[in-house]
Amino acid sequence: MKILDWYILKRYLGTFFTMILLFIPIGIIVDLSEKIDNMLEHSVPLDAVIAYYLDFTVYFANLLFPLFVFLSVIWFTSKLANKTEIIAFLSSGVSFWRFLRPYMIGAIIICIGALAMGLFLAPNASQGFNEFKYSYLKKNKKVQETSNVYRQINDSVFLYANDFRPLDKSATNFTLEYFDGNKLKTKISARKITYNVTDSIYELRDYVKREVKENQDIIEKLPVKDTILPFNIDEFTPVTYVAETLDYLELRKFIEKESKRGSSDINRYKVVAYKRWSIPISAFILTIIGVAVSSMKRRGGMGVNLAVGISLAFLFIFIDKVLGTMANQSDFPPLVAVWFPNVSFGLLAIYLLYNAKR
Repeated sequence: MKILDWYILKRYLGTFFTMILLFIPIGIIVDLSEKIDNMLEHSVPLDAVIAYYLDFTVYFANLLFPLFVFLSVIWFTSKLANKTEIIAFLSSGVSFWRFLRPYMIGAIIICIGALAMGLFLAPNASQGFNEFKYSYLKKNKKVQETSNVYRQINDSVFLYANDFRPLDKSATNFTLEYFDGNKLKTKISARKITYNVTDSIYELRDYVKREVKENQDIIEKLPVKDTILPFNIDEFTPVTYVAETLDYLELRKFIEKESKRGSSDINRYKVVAYKRWSIPISAFILTIIGVAVSSMKRRGGMGVNLAVGISLAFLFIFIDKVLGTMANQSDFPPLVAVWFPNVSFGLLAIYLLYNAKR
């Protein structure tokens, strides 16, 4: 690696890590200012607060790392352009593609680090981050209901419930079906089901049990029925952040299990899994766009480059968030939702790079 490569690579990585070290304390201060009253109200231990902000640092860096990459490239490349250093490089016989090489090496280093963080480190940090919020800051708040829950308990047992309430462990319009192959053998339904934690039994109101026989069905009806059922009521719906707390291998197994159960949140889990790969790849795309936008010396100086770069960065984040929300709350394909921003901005990067080379 020659002097030019070392010079640009050190500036790239140095600016990137400096920007992280500058923004993370700001994020901690803003977050602390929002939560300090709740922390004092709930008498949160100091060691729990310290552990929370260690997790917050990893969580925050993983969440905003593409923005840090983009702004870092624009910042130091604009400084190179304003000092006419880029013109000097290219005038010495270095091609524009050769000029890009240290940027790509830096993007590979950051991408590998981001991949390791996203696959293994960030899930642990996310678990601690969310557990702190739900243990200390939201423990007195009402837990939101979950509607239309489908589950496959095993190969022959299926259940359905509506309006599941985790707070009192109850649900309405409950149905439990037992199959033998493709044939329905037993169906249990109830207007409301409630789990009794003390006795570890289920109370079913307006209980109806139907057994399908060869000649006729056997039907049993009771106003109230206390019984044991082959599932844990907490399996009706996992907590909303569960996918974020699993490493990639655990997440793959979790998605497979939830798919068999017919989880209504399966798209949400797939979005999380796909983003473990798409976010690191965005380092390359945003690096190319950053170089293309800021490698030309402009009359407005660095401010114009930063304005253009920040606008493109927020457009990228906006598209990513909108499509992610669509995939979470509809039948929009999660794979398309996650990779469309990278593909569209990849095409934009090629166009900008072509014009910058000219």
